[in-house]
Amino acid sequence: MLLPLSLLFVGAVLTLNGLWMMNRIADREIVVINLATAFITGTVAVLSMAGADTPAAVKGAALTLLFSLTYLWVGMNRLTGSDGRGLGWFSLFVAISVVPEAVVTLRHAADGMAIWLGLCWVGWAGLWFLYFLLLAVRWPLERTTAAATLVSGILTAWMPALAMLYGAA
Repeated sequence: MLLPLSLLFVGAVLTLNGLWMMNRIADREIVVINLATAFITGTVAVLSMAGADTPAAVKGAALTLLFSLTYLWVGMNRLTGSDGRGLGWFSLFVAISVVPEAVVTLRHAADGMAIWLGLCWVGWAGLWFLYFLLLAVRWPLERTTAAATLVSGILTAWMPALAMLYGAA
């Protein structure tokens, strides 16, 4: 029920972070959407955990918190001037942690929406892996990571959120 809310703000933060990485938004400005999205998705996760009565419900909240912490960390790095290496290593942890969700979702996909969701998990795992390579390993992937972030924001979150909010999905 709260998925479209979370996806809308994940779409906003990924799209804007992609633009920020392309130097279209200043460091100080990008803090707002990252912290707001961390708070919104974190609240959704906590509400979901409060009503969780199955392992699947707990898993959904846990996966949402991986997103929330990522955005909190980006925002805090911009506020503190940190170099992002810690976020890079966390991104590797997240990338590895969400691969099983991608595999399970695709393996059990019964319709187009489930296939789309499984492919989103593949894309998000790849995106977090790019952040690991960029921030922790220091590979010069700024342009590739920025473009992947922007495209991911639009295709895996913003457009699907709008479809859900307006009853098209």
